[in-house]
Amino acid sequence: MNPAEHEGASTPTAPDRRQVRRTLVASVIGSGFEWFDFTAYVYFSKIIAEVFFSVGSSVVSMSLALATFAVGFLVRPLGGVLLGIYADRVGRTRALSLVMLMMCAGTLILGLAPGYATLGVAAPLLVLLARLIQGLAIGGQFSLSSVVVVESAPPGKKMFYGSFNMSSQALAILLASGCSYLLINNLSTNSLTSWGWRVPFLIGALIGPLGFYIRHNIAESPEFEALRKQVRAGATRAFRLRDFVREQGDAALCAMGVMIIGTASNYLWNAYLPVYVEHQLHLPLKSALLGTFIGGVINFLLFPLSGKLADKFGAYRLFYPLVITWLLCTFPLFWFIVSAPSLTRLLIAQIIASLFQVAIAGPHPGMLSAIFPAKARSTGVALSYNLAVTLFGGMAPLTVSTLTQATGSHYVPAFYVVFAALVSLALVAFTRTGQSALANDRASRQPFSATQHAPATDLQSSSDS
Repeated sequence: MNPAEHEGASTPTAPDRRQVRRTLVASVIGSGFEWFDFTAYVYFSKIIAEVFFSVGSSVVSMSLALATFAVGFLVRPLGGVLLGIYADRVGRTRALSLVMLMMCAGTLILGLAPGYATLGVAAPLLVLLARLIQGLAIGGQFSLSSVVVVESAPPGKKMFYGSFNMSSQALAILLASGCSYLLINNLSTNSLTSWGWRVPFLIGALIGPLGFYIRHNIAESPEFEALRKQVRAGATRAFRLRDFVREQGDAALCAMGVMIIGTASNYLWNAYLPVYVEHQLHLPLKSALLGTFIGGVINFLLFPLSGKLADKFGAYRLFYPLVITWLLCTFPLFWFIVSAPSLTRLLIAQIIASLFQVAIAGPHPGMLSAIFPAKARSTGVALSYNLAVTLFGGMAPLTVSTLTQATGSHYVPAFYVVFAALVSLALVAFTRTGQSALANDRASRQPFSATQHAPATDLQSSSDS
């Protein structure tokens, strides 16, 4: 399934610079909102368990709170497909506006819902409802915002503009961490339990209307407008879900391959590592959290550089050497930590891991958007992204923790990263879409030693015709 052979829209007009900037801002706000709420829920999960899941046992309460969080995670693929279909048939910006309203509603419910002492069993049901709404919305957030930004970006800058979607997530995690830290360190336990934990969610709910206003007032990308005109004229067929597997199955597998190593590394090093460091290496939790914060700063600052390099040299040309190098470095990096656990070694390892994550994941929005035709792009990106994240990202902490307990080995996380890297390489290398994308990169970019920027092939905006 060669990207150059996809059917789609006629040649679109050049995007307006002012409109591109507005689209980028709308995307950044939405993606940041998503991860701000995500991080806040994790940090305050213990208090949420006490407020909404008062069942006598703190362990059971915490388990119920995390299970409710997981429910929102599990419905993400469904939300991604439904919102992706809506975006491909009705419009990207209308779908993004709907996502923002859903996120705002879910966050507002969390921020205002009375606790178990007031509502009884209805209280945890409200939390469950909020997480379901948010899970469905988050399923479409990353994919839709990535598609809109990449479609609207100027030719030759698709990866660069798309990388800001990644930076916004890193910034949101830093802001949520900072907000949570200030609340925890400046409020008494009673104040934090009674109202303080709600502050991040109410802040998020206030951001929602601003994000909706900005998104509601941005225009569709020239590429999607061109596609819509062709559909209305009967020159091309509108997207149909029943055709997706037959027409886009190969591209979806390639897109999952692109995502798997990045999401597995991210969830292991940022979500699971603090637990691993505390329980397996017996270092203070704050040691890992400090490294995670530094890694977040690195991610925020360097994701755009990663996108720019992908535009210059070709994302798929860089993908293979980066993933293979990361695969080879994983075991030595964990040996470096495990052989003599210390804060210094841990920070060095986390910084190195963050640099690899930046290099690999920065171009993801552009890479995923480029391999699907315009008429199925939102659905394709949403389905591929959410399946990869759910199976290899969200399941990573539980899988690694279980295997570590079963085997007693400190190197299970390294095995997991290597396994994810091999799956990624196989899915990209052995799909027709991955082979075609690499061939396009080689044909349209200068050698790595070149000093001048070669015009980048606009994989889909020029090849959908």
